[in-house]
Amino acid sequence: MHMLHPAPTTPIDPSLARGILESAHTGHIVVSFPNTSYQMHLLVPLQMRAEPGKKVIGTIRVDARRVDIVDTGGKYVEPLIGRPRRVQGRIVACNATARTLTVDAGMPIHLHLLDQRQSAADFAPGDLVSCDVRDGATFTPQE
Repeated sequence: MHMLHPAPTTPIDPSLARGILESAHTGHIVVSFPNTSYQMHLLVPLQMRAEPGKKVIGTIRVDARRVDIVDTGGKYVEPLIGRPRRVQGRIVACNATARTLTVDAGMPIHLHLLDQRQSAADFAPGDLVSCDVRDGATFTPQE
């Protein structure tokens, strides 16, 4: 019988990602997420205080190329291991002023809209969206 990793018991802001620090190097980290095979390679603007193997909570931000509403599919990040290149998930928040969409792609990811023809107001919570993302995904630890 396969046991799932225990679910978090403390409530956190749903826009924050909760993962395990796999490794930390100057300027970048590798974070895994419980009950998934993901190992995301992310840039860090701040020095990480956590040790490998410890829980980390923070904000994942990516620059999204054109964002499309899709009818089918699940939530995912491609590839499973490495820097995020494609994100698909359900919108949980829209911020028209900041030009961002927060999506649940298995973990919360903040998409910054690069296509000037698009606005966060074009989307609504619950929409299933998909997009390619630029190199340079970041993780900002929660203070």
